[in-house]
Amino acid sequence: MKLRTVGYFIKQASLSLFRNMWMSLAAMGSVTVSMFILGAFLLLALNINYIATSVQSNVQVAVFFQVDTPRQEVINTQKKIEAMSQVTEVKLVPKEEGLKQISQQFGGEQELLEATGGINPLPDYLLVKVDNPETIEDVAITVGTLPWVEKVNYGQEIIDKLFAVARWLRWLGAGIILLLGFGALFLIMITIRLTVFSRQREINIMKYVGATDWFIRWPFILEGLMLGLIGSSIAALMVYFGYNMILNKIGTAVTFVPLIFDEVLILRCALTLVAGGALVGALGSILSIRRFLRV
Repeated sequence: MKLRTVGYFIKQASLSLFRNMWMSLAAMGSVTVSMFILGAFLLLALNINYIATSVQSNVQVAVFFQVDTPRQEVINTQKKIEAMSQVTEVKLVPKEEGLKQISQQFGGEQELLEATGGINPLPDYLLVKVDNPETIEDVAITVGTLPWVEKVNYGQEIIDKLFAVARWLRWLGAGIILLLGFGALFLIMITIRLTVFSRQREINIMKYVGATDWFIRWPFILEGLMLGLIGSSIAALMVYFGYNMILNKIGTAVTFVPLIFDEVLILRCALTLVAGGALVGALGSILSIRRFLRV
């Protein structure tokens, strides 16, 4: 394809955008809204997945013993757990230390002992760290079968809920974007259809003088591509700078919540939105020409 021909296609597509200014703005606005919501849901789902993964990687298995377990039995069990290949660290928390921790939160140690008849009702427990979060359930099951172990807890319920929320958000976002995507596609098709109708006589003349089908199609495809590209670029800028602004506002205030600060990942999300909008625009033009432009 000659450079002069490409220039002609771009010129015709640009002129068509200005001729149907209001419909073009409506189509671009629809693409902008669709891509912005997509970007917002995408970053939200990525952050929830990131939080869930971070929580999972920091989870420890808490191994609680029976209250009357001899200390030597606790130490023997600790050594058995340390010998497991998946375990990286085992920390013993004696019942005396547990009592001190509770007394700091709810009252003096002496008062607590008096309330329980001078007997420490707390058990010894171990905090177990594993090398891979995916093996934590297997380790917990194995440890739970050891003698003197009464209960094993590793917070799997919280992790499962986080991942369930992430999955729910992905499906919700996909449904909303699908609806908005069809809306954007429909508006772009209407815009291209109006352009086709307004240039019907010109198109017929071009066909009579021997213009190929693709020579006629390309300006309309480029027009739809421009509509999608401009709309999605606006959405990508809004998502990119909006997310960075949110991080600057609340990122330092909620340091206990792990958020994604990866600039490259955020930029990739923005570029994905631009590519998606351009694809929607080009697809809308192709469908419109195929159905309404008989060439």
